[in-house]
Amino acid sequence: MTSGSVAAVDLGATSGRVIVGRFEGGQIRMDTVGRFPNDPLTTPTGMQWDLFSLYRGALAGLREAFRGADDIASIGVDSWAVDYALMRGDRMLGTPMHYRDGRTARGVEAVHAVAPFEALYRRNGLQFLPFNTLYQLACEREDGLLDAADAMLLIPDLFGWLLTGEKVAEATNASTTGLLDVTTKRWDVELAARLGVPERILPRLVQPGDTVGQLLPHVAAELGGSAPVVAVGSHDTASAVAAVPMRADRAAYISCGTWGLVGVETESPVLTDAAREANFTNEGGVDGRTRFLHNVMGLWILSETIREWEREEGEKIDLPALLAEAARVDGPVGVFDANDPVFMPAGGMPGRITAWLGERGLPVPQTKPEFARAIVESLAEAFAGAVRTASELSGIDVETIHIVGGGSLNELLCQLTADRSGIAVEAGPVEATAVGNLLVQARAAGIVSGGLDELRAVVAATFEPRRYAPRA
Repeated sequence: MTSGSVAAVDLGATSGRVIVGRFEGGQIRMDTVGRFPNDPLTTPTGMQWDLFSLYRGALAGLREAFRGADDIASIGVDSWAVDYALMRGDRMLGTPMHYRDGRTARGVEAVHAVAPFEALYRRNGLQFLPFNTLYQLACEREDGLLDAADAMLLIPDLFGWLLTGEKVAEATNASTTGLLDVTTKRWDVELAARLGVPERILPRLVQPGDTVGQLLPHVAAELGGSAPVVAVGSHDTASAVAAVPMRADRAAYISCGTWGLVGVETESPVLTDAAREANFTNEGGVDGRTRFLHNVMGLWILSETIREWEREEGEKIDLPALLAEAARVDGPVGVFDANDPVFMPAGGMPGRITAWLGERGLPVPQTKPEFARAIVESLAEAFAGAVRTASELSGIDVETIHIVGGGSLNELLCQLTADRSGIAVEAGPVEATAVGNLLVQARAAGIVSGGLDELRAVVAATFEPRRYAPRA
């Protein structure tokens, strides 16, 4: 390993950050130089991302990065999956829609009328999620917008275009669209044609570590420095999994934030009928690996519950204090199915939890700590169940569960996941997505070398995990 710095733009569903990583002595030192909110907007069009607010925040963070370091070798961008902007030349045809917008229901119906889910799974290996890109594009087709478009840019690739003027599709994020062949890892142009998606809108594919382009002159002038933009595992979970300090043949991972992505890493996709029936997905990983996983609703349920209370009462909730009280709840706790689609929309979350439990004759929480305990118990049960299924379907004997991301700070969730799975949990790093982003860039720049095992060794040398042994 040599010394050097790279900058990660890490866009999450609720906030974004710019982090500079400096590599030296076999470790990585991280400095967060910018944080900014990600607050979606509801307009007459529907629920949309506030793209330019995010871009403004990213530029401000990158300015600080160049101000603080004179050896930044590259910039990499990661974000959530499936959402995109349609382009015509160098013009966006509207602001990107949010995957929680209700329009996707009609897209599901339109796609499945042409290609049933069973046939889709054989081609793209993706679990059914009503907001997957191909369902969103079916809505665009019905609305006539695909006729005007000549490119579709997923969110990280859209930021890459804003920074460099280059239009590409990074492979790990492209794998979430439903239009990438899970076996060849190329665009499935035959499927696209059947669904009425023009081949011309599917950009050139690039791999993590490939150079996207140099900063445009006006961007470099604004940032006060220049560096190439390098493709990373631009789906945030791809970057997070690359930074899990695990032995892939013995471990499961949970990348836990707004969503809980629970699974294992495999050399090739698992396309069995059992995997399809379990609604497991096969998404692209760094170095050609497959992320075989299931999407669990994640901390969205807890954060949306807290937002509802704060709206009603006009006061901020102290989350650590709430979780501490939840840990002391000793009465019966109702456990609900965290995978039930009823918990996906925004608003009214406590009422939906109450209704779900009450309709089934299960204990209904009465206090805020009881609600928090029911949510965390339900998430832990969903995580444990997904780990068991991933192990059975993949043949990987899971000895350790690694929880990374914001959920790794939730001690109650980590302990209950260990308890309910009967498997030890190792928690951290918290900023796993940014770490994976930085590692791929550093390898492309020649600062570090080796495959995923070597990259993960840097993580293990830098971050000390917290271990939770299962209790009887």
